[in-house]
Amino acid sequence: MSGETVSCTSQVDIYMPLLNEGTAVIRPTKGLPLGGGQYKVLPSQGYAAALEEWQFPPGSIVACAFETHGGVEVLVARTRLS
Repeated sequence: MSGETVSCTSQVDIYMPLLNEGTAVIRPTKGLPLGGGQYKVLPSQGYAAALEEWQFPPGSIVACAFETHGGVEVLVARTRLS
């Protein structure tokens, strides 16, 4: 780590891939930007781990990529960093 601090505390919309759905599914949630393309995954309202399995659970630090889904460009969590 470089010791640099990130002043951005605004949450952004990110999309989380779901596991064991039978087809590719992403769901919206919030992420806290940490800088350098990294985000801390925050639970969405009503999050229930027993009802859906997120690829990266809340609290994970992830790298996201912009992807087009349904004609809209969204930020999708793709790699767990910690």
